[in-house]
Formats: sequence, C-alpha cells, structure tokens
Amino acid sequence: MNKHDRSQPQILIVDDEPDLLTGLTRSFANRLPGVAVLTASGGEEALDMLNKEEVALVLMDIMMGDMNGLKVLDRIHKIAPRLTVIMMTGYGTIELAVDSIRRGAWDFVTKPLELDGLTRLLDKGLERSQLIGENTNLRSRLYPDETVPGFAGQGASMQQLYKNIQTSADSDYTVLIRGNSGTGKELCARALHALSKRSKKKFVMVNCPAIPEHLLESELFGYRKGAFTGAERNHAGLFVQANGGTICLDEIGDIPINVQIKLLRVLQEREIKQLGAETSTRIDVRIIASTNAELEARIKKGTFREDLFYRLEVISLHMPSLKDIREDIPLIADHFLKKVLVELDSDGKKLSGAALETLMDHKWPGNVRELQNVIRRAVLFSPGSLIEPHHLTLGAVPLPAEYNISHGSDTEITPYKKAKESCIDSFAQQYVHELLRNCNGNVTHAARSAHLTRAALQKIMRRYSIDSEQFRQQT
Repeated sequence: MNKHDRSQPQILIVDDEPDLLTGLTRSFANRLPGVAVLTASGGEEALDMLNKEEVALVLMDIMMGDMNGLKVLDRIHKIAPRLTVIMMTGYGTIELAVDSIRRGAWDFVTKPLELDGLTRLLDKGLERSQLIGENTNLRSRLYPDETVPGFAGQGASMQQLYKNIQTSADSDYTVLIRGNSGTGKELCARALHALSKRSKKKFVMVNCPAIPEHLLESELFGYRKGAFTGAERNHAGLFVQANGGTICLDEIGDIPINVQIKLLRVLQEREIKQLGAETSTRIDVRIIASTNAELEARIKKGTFREDLFYRLEVISLHMPSLKDIREDIPLIADHFLKKVLVELDSDGKKLSGAALETLMDHKWPGNVRELQNVIRRAVLFSPGSLIEPHHLTLGAVPLPAEYNISHGSDTEITPYKKAKESCIDSFAQQYVHELLRNCNGNVTHAARSAHLTRAALQKIMRRYSIDSEQFRQQT
C-alpha cells in the first residue's frame, strides 16, 4: 500500500479482480484530483484497512471470493455506522444491490462500470462524507467529551444539565423530566437510555395523549385473548416490549386516574397484570416520565395522584427554555444548520451575524423545536450561501381573516374540511410565490430547490393561476 497525504480524502476500492483495482486506481488518479485511492482485494483486508486508515468512502463489489460484500457491509457499519458505502454489482445481482441499500449502503452501481457516471457518484458521496464530518466536528465542539449525545450548548445551564443526565444515567432510578414544550424532553430521555447500562436493550417512547384513553391501559400493560370484545389474540403491551430496557411515558400528566393506579403498582412491585390474565408478570424496565404540566397544581385539583408523583420524582431533571440559554442560541442554530444541510443534501450555507442577532432577540415560545423549524425554512428559502434576517420566519403565522373558524356568530362555524382546504390553498400559494421570488421566476431552478419535478410545480402554478413572469426581475 502506498503512503498517501493524510490531508487528502481517501476512498477505498474493494474487489477481488486485480485488473479492476489497477484500472480504477489509474482512472481516478485523473478523474478525482486531490483524492487518494486505497485498494483491498477482499473483505478481511478491507476491514483491516478501515481499522488503520481514515477513509471517506468505500466502493465495494458485492460478489467476492473470501467474503460476501453484504457481510462486509454489515461489519463496516459496526466499525463506522455513518461511512458512505457504494456497492458494485453485476446485472444478475440487482436484488442483492437493493438489499445492500436496505442494510445501509448509500448507493450502488452496475458492472460494466460507466466511469463518467461513477465519478459523479463518487463526487456526491465524498461531498456527503464531508458534510457528515463537519457535523461530527461541530458535535465534538459542542460537547467535547461526547458525554451527552444529541445536545448542543456550552452555557452554565446546559453544562449542569449534562452533568445531571450523566449522573442519572448511571442509576436505575425513575426519572421525571420537566420542561416546556419543545425543550428537548424526548432527547433527554433518549440520552439517559443511551448512557445507561441498558443502552443495548430496547427504548420505547410512549406518547400518552396520542393513545385514546379507553385503549391506554391495554396498550401499556397488554391483554390476553378473549379479555374483551375484539381481543382476538394475545397482546404483550408496551411495558413487556421494553423489558430489559427503558420506557418513556411522555406527557404523564395527561393519563387518566385508573391508569395512574396501575402505573403506581408497576413502580411499587415491578410487575404488571395484563387484562384477562390470572397472574402478574414480573418486568425489568427503567421508567422515565416527562411532562410540561404543573403536576403540583393537578394534584391539588385531584386529577393527578400525589403518591404517583413522588414515585416518579425520584430524580427530577428540568429542561431549560431557549429564552433562558440565549448565549447558546448561535451554537444550537449552527448545530441545526449543519444537520439540515445533511438532511437536504444541500450546498453549504451560513447564518449572517445579523441573522444570529435576530435569533437571539426572538422570544422563542416554541423553544428548540421552533428554532429547528426556523432553520429548516431558512435553508429552503435562502437562494444564496448566506442566510439573512429576512430569510427567517419567526413566530406563528396568523390565518387570514377569511380562514377563521368563526365569523362572529355562535352558529356560523366554517366546516372543518372547508377551513382545512382553505389553509392548504393559502400555504401553497404563499410557498410558490416565495419560491419563485427567490429563484427570479426560473421554474426549473425553483422546482429543483423545492425537490419537485418541473411538471409537478407547473401543475401547482396552473391550479392557482401563478405566472412565473411576474417574478422575473427587469434588467
């Protein structure tokens, strides 16, 4: 193996045909200047090389003598889960290539190889790897010790939260996560699980308000066949699904009293009794609960059991609102920006200083979730590489007066379907107007930016009688 400049991105070609390795190495030397090419003649050699070398992309044959490429792919993802892998296949093994995509390959090409198309694909794959690398570097700056996955922020409040999460993760105690909507309570629950000794087991997230009240008990605890009308089979329930791992009960304050009683028994006895079962079932589950409600106020009203509250609040973690950690907003915004660019496979964009000041001055009623959505919209609607304040859509967008559900009379309520259709029409028109304005009336560019086909965009434009000419700037 030749020595390479470590500042260059490296691709690894894996194939058991020596002539192909030699030919591709020679071709890529001319077609991919600034990229170093490594080669391996089989799966074991490739895996050994990946343990020693920093590789940005792997181009690998599926059918090899010493080890099937799919098996190598599985092992690669254990070493480097986010590595860009492109599979090579003959026309007779397309099904295997499709299977490789399901198993984590980024793309595949068919033999005989068409070098121009392959070079373009490698360029895109290397760009993807670069964006992922930048995102990883950003994560390492935000939390250098990789102690709390998924979070961003370096201020005193966030540092204290990281310490609390780490300490709490080491135990098996029940945790109550409190905080306003959009502050990252689910992210906190997942971090607790990821850092715990249960991390290899299942994490089950339960959105309690999303499950109808009359079904919540049977969904949580399960039931036996014949327990009630319609129970045609045994149903394990979510607690059994999470056995050995962690279950998070989101918005715990909204569960009905009868379910609260059953949950209290689970916390006390570490066992559940399924509907229709004669005996109880022992379980080994760590319970995390989250809420944005004032549970103490609900206890006074009698809608939440005080004994359950104290069973849940063995450890209490509070998620700070975004307005309380304003010093972290630039870091968090940059974190989301890098993440969105990877999601959209988009070119690099940056937030201007003025845009960052605007973000820091906003009140953020929707907290971190609102900030993430603002960044997503800004990336979509900013035509250049710099995101300015006018690209930021801040705050709730009020409905036009004609779309309000009521027109002032107690009996004059707009039907739901009509109101919904009106809102969709309003959104579509506003979106296309803004899209064409940013693209200077260029329909092809606009369609590409919106991830639509040109025909699909033109269909929307015809539906709302939108003429692209009115958005072309006069010169």
